Amino acid sequence: MVINRKDAGMEKKTIKRILIANRGEIALRIMKTVRELGREAIVVYEKPDRNACYLRFADRAIPIDNEQGGSYLNIEKMVRTAIETGADAIHPGYGFLAENADFACACEEAGIIFIGPPSPVIKNLGDKVLARHLAVEAGVPTVPGIATLSPGEDGVAEVLAFVAEHGYPVILKAVLGGGGRGMRKIGMDSDLKVQILRARAEAMSAFNSDTIYVEKYIEAAKHVEVQILADSYGNVVHLGTRDCSIQRRHQKLLEVAPVDLPGEVIEAIHSAAIKIARASAYVNAGTVEFLVDAQSGRFWFMEINTRLQVEHSVTEMLTGVDIVRQQIEIAEGMVLGIRQEQVNLSGIAIEVRINAEDPKNNFMPEGGKMIEIFDPPGGSNIRVDGNIHLGYRIPAAYDSLLAKLIVRGHGWAETVQRLKKALLRFTLLWPKTTIPLYIAICNEPDFMNRTFDTSYLENHPQLFEYPDHEYFVIDSTVYGKNAHHLLNQWTDRICSDSG
Repeated sequence: MVINRKDAGMEKKTIKRILIANRGEIALRIMKTVRELGREAIVVYEKPDRNACYLRFADRAIPIDNEQGGSYLNIEKMVRTAIETGADAIHPGYGFLAENADFACACEEAGIIFIGPPSPVIKNLGDKVLARHLAVEAGVPTVPGIATLSPGEDGVAEVLAFVAEHGYPVILKAVLGGGGRGMRKIGMDSDLKVQILRARAEAMSAFNSDTIYVEKYIEAAKHVEVQILADSYGNVVHLGTRDCSIQRRHQKLLEVAPVDLPGEVIEAIHSAAIKIARASAYVNAGTVEFLVDAQSGRFWFMEINTRLQVEHSVTEMLTGVDIVRQQIEIAEGMVLGIRQEQVNLSGIAIEVRINAEDPKNNFMPEGGKMIEIFDPPGGSNIRVDGNIHLGYRIPAAYDSLLAKLIVRGHGWAETVQRLKKALLRFTLLWPKTTIPLYIAICNEPDFMNRTFDTSYLENHPQLFEYPDHEYFVIDSTVYGKNAHHLLNQWTDRICSDSG
């Protein structure tokens, strides 16, 4: 039952001006909704982003550093900039300060609306161990594990005792972790000490805390997440599931909505996500993540991401719901405008992350290279979110994500074929990207049969044997990199057409 806002005794807040405390693709994505709502969009930038495309679409662009020096992570600078520009609210996007409880708290203390969960919720759920306890209290199963490991040799002994009961493999995780950092899979005693040291060091570097914990590693599992929306009045809805199983180094590459599991399993996962959201007093948009054994239908809670996800776009494509708009309206104190029965999951959508990386070289980033040709695909049921353009030089200082390609179809085979055609039409030269890897995946039989889990890339090494030559597409015909005369003709034509 939807609770009336008046009955809840809360006043609606009006947001007229939003500072986007982020950069690149997500800054542009948030800006799109902010402008559609008739609000003013303010962006910030460090020196490496001074010529970035996203700055051109903002109402105001504010430099926050003359060099690349971590200003996107500087809470004081962000809050001060918001105050100086008269911003009513800050949207953190994803990454950087998005899941920083201290940042949310600083906004609250400064009288600035933080477009995300309240700071205590972020703090509680940012502690992965505490989040596990909340899940247990809500009656949701969690992966067997040890809450936190003691320092030094005592921690090693604790893992050995855990292995004696549950067996290898196990996985180490940072208590304050995310994005695959501070995670180490261990398969034998001889790796244990060195991997614990590495996990602690990476956790300290990324999160300023070397506290780690251990879980049983669930092999051949699906990584399933549920997008939730919750307002300040106790109303919670889900927007379906996403299958994020295809990953490299515990970081997602390709996402599918919805997950391919029996209906009763999906409903149980939906129900578990709602329970955890309620147990944690969640507000705003968030993602509840699970591991699922596709054979048995058993699932286990992993964590809640207290922010907008990179892969939110695939859910938007499937449902038609603007998640950023919902975030802003919830932050204004509005009652959630979506009832569960109104959420319609129509068809299948796939999102791939176009990263400036060389998949054949352990996904080595291609920072510093310039994009000399850029022609993204378009058409019905195709969406491209990105911040790149002709002449864009890829910053070496930031994440390698260039763009996201999202397609939708009625069935699996149709959606995969649409994705493949869109990838073949995606002309992006000359940095190496993940595009040829995705084309190889589209041609791989297991993927075509919709059979994949978190070990997919590891179990399909042939995917990395795609041709080394780069290519581009003119009028649906694929040409190799050496066809310079055709490329020059095409470039001249595009320049001429653009005036």
